[in-house]
Formats: sequence, structure tokens, C-alpha cells
Amino acid sequence: MGIIDEIASIPLFESLSRKHLGELSMIVVDQIFKKGQEIFSEGEDGTGFYVVVSGRVKIYKVSWEGREQILHIFGPGEPFGEVPVFTGQKFPASATAIEESRIFFFPKESFVNLIRREPELALGMLAVLSMRLRRFTQLVEELSLKEVPGRLAAYLLYLSKRNNNSLELELDISKTQLASILGTIPETLSRILAKMKKGGLIDVDGSRIRILDVESLQDIADAGTGL
Repeated sequence: MGIIDEIASIPLFESLSRKHLGELSMIVVDQIFKKGQEIFSEGEDGTGFYVVVSGRVKIYKVSWEGREQILHIFGPGEPFGEVPVFTGQKFPASATAIEESRIFFFPKESFVNLIRREPELALGMLAVLSMRLRRFTQLVEELSLKEVPGRLAAYLLYLSKRNNNSLELELDISKTQLASILGTIPETLSRILAKMKKGGLIDVDGSRIRILDVESLQDIADAGTGL
């Protein structure tokens, strides 16, 4: 697959004309990051944005106590680090590859100049940014207002919706990483998963989780309380 076809397969750019895709191919930087390699750090100048081609990337912040809070994990086709391109600010969080990852980098100056010439390029990004903002708003609400069982229930339902309402889920991250996303520790997460399994809400087999009782899981997510 040529670079233009690879860019065309990215949801952010899938509606663009061949001409625009060709222009993007002229500015993109194709990069490979090893597992554990940092892509950028919180506070660095936002020199451009990225799109995952293969692999996975975690976006996270580290507290003064050294505790890591994962904000999101991005996989193939998903952009990240795009906010500084439009705001002129620094990166608000850090990004690291959690497995070997191929990343497309779009330099800020070249991309902004391209948008000035071709304003319709910005339309696809607006839709993606709006969805991202909605998800982060939900994340803040879940972390600040819900207890851990409510956060976990909401996250499992989110995964289900993302996979066309499938009740068969495959966790593509470790339970340690999932615990970080939910703002808890692995031991607490394991206890809650065990309680949900015992209560007939889910079935757990390694990284596979099967939702057995959607309605009860939704009740826990809505209430945001314990089991």
C-alpha cells in the first residue's frame, strides 16, 4: 500500500480528495517508535500532531507523587497531540508507545499552511476533536464523581459500544494499564472484576470479558457507586 492510500485509510482523512491526500503525503513524516519509547513529554512545544498507523500509544500525566494516570490509549487510525496545532500551546500530557508503533507525524507549520490553502481539510478534524472532547468530559466526570465499580462498568459499556454493541470484549491493554485509566490500583480492579463475575454481571477469562447483564451494569455505571 502506498503512502497516499495509507493516509486515505485514516478516518480523519477518508473523505478527502486524491489531490488533498497527495498534498498530505508531501508533508508527512513516517516514524517508528520502540516499545516504551517516549514520543513527546508534557510541557514540550506542540510542533505537530500524530496518527497511529500500527501499534498503540498511551497518553498520560504523572502526579507530583510520581503516580501515572493514563488518559487514553490510541490505536491504528487514531490521531493524538493535535490540540497544540490549533491552540499554539504546549503538549498538555505525555505520549509513549506501549508496543512497537508506526506513527505518521504531520508538522504543525506545514499542516497549517495546507489548511490555509485548503480549508476543507479542517472539517474532518473538527468532528474528531468534538468526539474527543466529549470522551474526555465523560472521563473527568467518571474519575471525579464515580466510585471505581461505576467507572469500570462505564468503561466496559464504552468498549461494547465502540465494538458495535458486542458483548464479547477483548482487553487490548494490561489490567495494570486499565487500572491506571480508571484511577485505581490493579488489586482493587481485580477484586471488583471478581465481584462482578460472582454477581453474574460479567464472565472473565484472562483478557476476555463477556457482558452477561447489560442492564445491571448500566445501573452501576449510572449510579456511580459501589457493588
